[in-house]
Amino acid sequence: MFSVDAINKTSEQQYLAVKGSCQLSGHLKVSGAKNSALVLMAASLLTEEKVELKNIPSLTDIDFMSTILIKMGVEINRELHTLFINPKEFYDVTLPGELVHCLRASFFCIGPMLARLGKAKIPLPGGCQIGSRPVDEHIKGLKALGACIKTEKDMITANILDGNKRLKGANITLNYPSVGATETILMAATLAEGTTTIQNAAQEPEVKDLINMLNSMGALITGEGSPILKIEGVRKLNGCSHTAIPDRIEAGTFLIAAAITRSNLLVGPVIKEHLTSVLEKLKECGCEIIEEKENYLKIIPKEIKGVDITTSPFPGFPTDLQAPFMALMTTAKGKSTITETVFEKRMQHVKELQRMGANIQLNGSIALIEGSDQLKGTNLTGGDLRSCAAIALASLSSEGQSIIKGLHHLDRGYEKFEQKLNKAGANISRNQSRVNKNVQLKNELGMHHKLGIKQEAA
Repeated sequence: MFSVDAINKTSEQQYLAVKGSCQLSGHLKVSGAKNSALVLMAASLLTEEKVELKNIPSLTDIDFMSTILIKMGVEINRELHTLFINPKEFYDVTLPGELVHCLRASFFCIGPMLARLGKAKIPLPGGCQIGSRPVDEHIKGLKALGACIKTEKDMITANILDGNKRLKGANITLNYPSVGATETILMAATLAEGTTTIQNAAQEPEVKDLINMLNSMGALITGEGSPILKIEGVRKLNGCSHTAIPDRIEAGTFLIAAAITRSNLLVGPVIKEHLTSVLEKLKECGCEIIEEKENYLKIIPKEIKGVDITTSPFPGFPTDLQAPFMALMTTAKGKSTITETVFEKRMQHVKELQRMGANIQLNGSIALIEGSDQLKGTNLTGGDLRSCAAIALASLSSEGQSIIKGLHHLDRGYEKFEQKLNKAGANISRNQSRVNKNVQLKNELGMHHKLGIKQEAA
């Protein structure tokens, strides 16, 4: 059986050794979007038929979600980057707190559980500790659809009291355009009786990806890409084959990796429209961006100067790229200001960048940065997924070697992070003791056996 503690401890006991003053070249391949893949997996619970999901990255978060679905009776087989999901035997179960606390996206299961089974019992979610991310908007939306929801200690219990066990369409206005709440309500409303409208809905590409999958399953959803969504409830959904969009956050991270090392690089596949705000800031700070071929971007950094950014929901600058972009600004000429408006604890990378010699003054969620000629490699620890990526990028451009811990965060959201960068010319090694390597191998083999994974040749 897959062990959450084991996989977390394995990553916690590993570290990256990153040699600085690196020059990159060639092509960095972008994987499928983690934030799409997780909700697409949850959406598969809405049907009794088989679902094929393509372009799914190999990440610990995907393993966690797979294990959660398996515990609910879902059959999952994996072949490289494709998941074959058979949810026919999906049944009601209290989701294990151990897994749910590790993966915030597991809360997405509550909508499909309610819609298909009429009840759900799920612990409050966890994930990266980057501030308050309450599920109040999720719960408010589900209550509007007719669910009876009780919260006791760390557990949420939801039921449909109506005799026919169907949710009812409703008009729902979100106080904040939460991606998670939008997706939870969308999934629940597909099988509801009547029409549901969601106003002030999130417009992120991952929401549109979910809508495209649900519509291919027979849902009737209109308004994708806009702040107003309309869902006409249907009696049942069918199986489907769906390909997840490229990961815009990984693509942005790689583009910033090129900029911080002053390297010409080809990054793709990408959907350019998903990166508009990021590309604008990269151009503003001194990078040339060329569409080399379909779905690929070539970045040519020149003199990098300081620019200001403020994070906001899509189509604004993504909070998930705030930390990597700050790393870039520490190497820029002049001053810059970075303002975080989405998560109040998303400045965990500041102290680590300061340890490398970065000149950053932090005032709450506003960072004032004065660029430095040369960062210095040192011992670093990533406190969350994106901060770990940020200090890795800073280490690529620094003088000397850096040791980076906290890889259990990095492995949640970046597939083969160091391998991809090494193919482009980086010098990064992942290190651990021989005993830990044996533990990791045992865990991986156990997970592969459980999921029916066919391993890719080395």
